[in-house]
Amino acid sequence: MAEAEEKEPVSMEESTDESEEDESEEEPKLKYERLTNGVSEILQKDVASCMTVHEKFLALGTHYGKVYLLDVQGNITQKFDVSQVKINQISLDESGEHMGICSEDGKVQVCGLYSGEEFLETFDCPIKIVAVHPQFVKSPCKQFVTGGKKLLLYDKNWMNRWKPSVLHEGEGNIRNVKWRGHLIAWANNMGVKILDMISKQRITNVPRDNISLRPDMYPCSLCWKDNLTLIIGWGNSVKICSVKERHASEMRDLPSRYVEIVFQFETEFYISGLAPLCDQLVVLSYVKEISEKTETECCARPRLDIIQPLPESFEEISSDALTVRGFQENECRDYHLEYSEGESLFYIISPRDVVVAKERDQDDHIDWLLEKKKYEEALMAAEISQKTMKKHKILDIGLAYINHLMEKRDYDLAARKCQKILGKNTDLWEFEVYKFKEIGQLKAISPYLPRRDPILKPLIYEMVLHEFLESDYEGFATLIKEWPGDLYNNAIIVQAVVDHLKKDPQNRTLLRTLAELYTYDQRYGKALEIYLTLRHKDVFQLIHKHNLFSSIRDKIVLLMDFDSEKAVDMLLDNEAKISIDKVVEELENRPELQHVYLHKLFKRDHHKGQRYHEKQISLYAEYDRPNLLPFLRDSTHCPLEKALEICQQRNFVEETVYLLSRMGNSRSALKMIMEELHDVDKAIEFAKEQDDGELWEDLILYSIDKPPFITGLLNNIGTHVDPILLIHRIKEGMEIPNLRDSLVKILQDYNLQILLREGCKKILVADSLSLLKKMHRTQMKGVLVDEENICESCLSPILPSDASKSFSVMVFHCRHMFHKDCLPVPNTAFPVQFCNICSAKHRGPGSTILEMKK
Repeated sequence: MAEAEEKEPVSMEESTDESEEDESEEEPKLKYERLTNGVSEILQKDVASCMTVHEKFLALGTHYGKVYLLDVQGNITQKFDVSQVKINQISLDESGEHMGICSEDGKVQVCGLYSGEEFLETFDCPIKIVAVHPQFVKSPCKQFVTGGKKLLLYDKNWMNRWKPSVLHEGEGNIRNVKWRGHLIAWANNMGVKILDMISKQRITNVPRDNISLRPDMYPCSLCWKDNLTLIIGWGNSVKICSVKERHASEMRDLPSRYVEIVFQFETEFYISGLAPLCDQLVVLSYVKEISEKTETECCARPRLDIIQPLPESFEEISSDALTVRGFQENECRDYHLEYSEGESLFYIISPRDVVVAKERDQDDHIDWLLEKKKYEEALMAAEISQKTMKKHKILDIGLAYINHLMEKRDYDLAARKCQKILGKNTDLWEFEVYKFKEIGQLKAISPYLPRRDPILKPLIYEMVLHEFLESDYEGFATLIKEWPGDLYNNAIIVQAVVDHLKKDPQNRTLLRTLAELYTYDQRYGKALEIYLTLRHKDVFQLIHKHNLFSSIRDKIVLLMDFDSEKAVDMLLDNEAKISIDKVVEELENRPELQHVYLHKLFKRDHHKGQRYHEKQISLYAEYDRPNLLPFLRDSTHCPLEKALEICQQRNFVEETVYLLSRMGNSRSALKMIMEELHDVDKAIEFAKEQDDGELWEDLILYSIDKPPFITGLLNNIGTHVDPILLIHRIKEGMEIPNLRDSLVKILQDYNLQILLREGCKKILVADSLSLLKKMHRTQMKGVLVDEENICESCLSPILPSDASKSFSVMVFHCRHMFHKDCLPVPNTAFPVQFCNICSAKHRGPGSTILEMKK
């Protein structure tokens, strides 16, 4: 700790080597302040000898026999002149209402701080220690112990008199004592003892490890972690003892409790004080080192370590070297460590200084991160603990982080952090934007400027756009595309772009951007002109989105030149807005585009453009012959004579054949196939389609002197014409290629036909028999006749009301019923009767199936 004015708190450095202090990246666990105010005044004239800590106040004893009560800031609240010599120890009960004091001249004083109660006695030897009962304020607990050459217990009896009793003697001076609950622990020259006040039995003796050290120079440090855990530090040895209950089966003559050493280890330096910190230990160590100048051993700065105990060793968590006043002249016995349990405050007492160590809170953690320029971590820590922070604000840390990044010239990251740190604060946003402008880095912050909630002043966005317009056309175009048009004054930006286009009128990027600006400004006509000039892909989207069909009525050719597929689809989808006639008229001078439009129209609907089908014949013939024949087949509005004329002029054989066939001139069509195409297969196929015997006769006559044609006919004619007709006409001696194979095929086809006929005959016979049996079963079934049925002729009930009378009923298969008398007398030529209603044919569905008589 560097020397400073006494009224100011002083920070403690973490490393023992000053040259390493700035390089250390490990965050300290504790922070330090020198206790000033009244303490500074006391230690200017006197020397501290001991101190005890209560959660409400402090009690400081000096070498001149004074005891001062101080508040936690070090201000003096009360003073006691106890003796003329050194105060050895001060003890307070848990309530802080009673205090015990002992001094080097043998005086012992126990008094009430808020009452007149007092005990005062002088012994014939120095009294090193005193400890009042933790519950001294309660009447049954008026006890305290003192230690010089022996350990005495003072107990106040019913007569209000103090009665002493010896607890221990004979092992040298009592060096330290700590009272917790019902247990008293003390140290003498031989070791540490623990007394159980309930059973009045001593339950353990922990011997001193290093007997070579003088116990007066290297005193024992005792500390109760809780009611059953004692921490012992002596020399360089640390032991953690646990008081446990003995099992009833092990009692015999032994005490009911025993002590187990759970941790034991040695440190590098001599221990001056101990205190618990959760499951860790705070250790104040006295350090000696070799002087580089004199090469002799000298006193170094004391250390305050936080360690994690292990069964036989420890792990060092942190280590701080403390620059207390006069450390060069101090001994191990001059240092003391006291602590306040409730607040984790640790007081390091030396003759000329009192230092307070505290656990570092989140504000301290953030301070350290900021000091080490770890702004990202500091910002995260602040966000996590924003409810518990007292000193810092997230915004201040964030702004410091942005400034740090800008100093490092990491402008992109600084701009990115603005989004998170500045949030919706428009004033801060505008302030930071101007800072970026001053260093010429508006481009860096442009992607992160807010565009919705909040929205900055239009001037901010215009300033950024002008920056891009001066140096980066592509970046400018990107911002115009990404930013909503209401962020800036559109007219100002349009004028700026127009001014730049005067210098570079063919710049496509600026033209495209200007079109987008016109779109934002709802000047769609101008935007459309630019898009068409640039042949930009968004032109169709613009037309659709803003319904600009009235504006493109005279620009259809331009749209078709740009992308005929999209243009045609758009025109056909919006036929009600731009009529077919208007499109055809506009494309009159561009027949190739006219054909594309009419062709797609025909594909969608064969009848909509029927008035242009005659025109389309020429267009197909000129620009799209492969689709001419499908068009002729599908169109019902095409003039066949005109089509035939065009196809004959252009010698389109296939199309001419189709037209001749469609016009009924099949013989001419077949002749053209044979004479022009010389394709026997196509001729045969055509003859099959027409299924005309005369055509087959013409085909045979034409082919009879052409062996290849005869082969083709022999292979394909079998199922349509009797092959004998062809074979009889073949001249003798004519060589016909593959004749044998063709004849074999004819025979195979004939055999196949015979097999198919026989198979069909079998199927028909089986089906007929099955149906006959089914009909027989149906006709054999009975028919229910009751009083609800009527005669279909006379419409009276079929059954007579008087069942005793004779009657005769006819029931037909159609389920119609008649009185026999109501039916006509059967003809002698046809004795079978039929239902008059259903059928007049012999044995039809109405033939009789049942005659009932009675």
